[in-house]
This record gives sequence, structure tokens and C-alpha cells, in this order.
Amino acid sequence: MPSTEPQPKAYNGQHITVTYETGRCLHAAECVRGLPEVFDTGLRPWIQPDGSDPERVAEVIRRCPSGALQYRLADGPAEQPDRPTAIVRSPAGQLAVRGEVSVTTADGTARTETRAVLCACGVSGNQPFCDHCGPCGAS
Repeated sequence: MPSTEPQPKAYNGQHITVTYETGRCLHAAECVRGLPEVFDTGLRPWIQPDGSDPERVAEVIRRCPSGALQYRLADGPAEQPDRPTAIVRSPAGQLAVRGEVSVTTADGTARTETRAVLCACGVSGNQPFCDHCGPCGAS
């Protein structure tokens, strides 16, 4: 069965491609605070991959707790997972995961992830990812 999950939008730069998956964004704003010359919600497109050094862009993307932002360097590998894999429960109950993770989405699609915030309350409309709609997303 083909996936019904929305596909991430790709922003291609000369040396790095940034992908963004709207449904996973929890608006932690690590990107906007970390590199406003690349991530500017007032511009269209809001991601300008060539606005900074590709290694710096990758560094800021790795701060995105939800994994909504990902990257691939033009002359290198995609993001490598943290090792060992770590799972931390937030005070609100969400499960923040960093590492080498296989996640099965609501439509049965298996995905390999390096970062994710998973719903622990069962109310998210974007299972298994948290979308801040239930008690575990309220902060």
C-alpha cells in the first residue's frame, strides 16, 4: 500500500539540500534562532540553504528536536544518527528520540529517523509523532 503521509518539501542549495516536513514541526524555533539568514518565516521560500556555510546549516538542523528539518550535503552523506540512541520523556510526557530509529507511521510505512518527538498520549493526528494537540504536547 502506498504511503499517504505528506512528503517533506525539499529546498535545494548549491552544497546542501534541506527538507522540511510541516506535520512534524513543533515550532521549537531552533532553526530560526540559530540561523535567521537561512530560516526566515517572513520570506518565501522561508528556507534559503545557500544563506550560510553548509556545515553550519547542518549543525543548526541537527538541533531540530522533532526531525521536521533534515539535510543532505551535496558532497557527503545524509545526517548520521547519534549513538547510542537516547529516549527522553519531556515533563509534558512526549518522547524525544535521537539516534538510529525505525518508526512505523499510522499508514504502516516504516521510516528510518535520526530525531523524532513521539506522542505518548495517543491523541496526535500525526501518529506516532507528537503534534501538540493532546496532553503530552501541552507545555
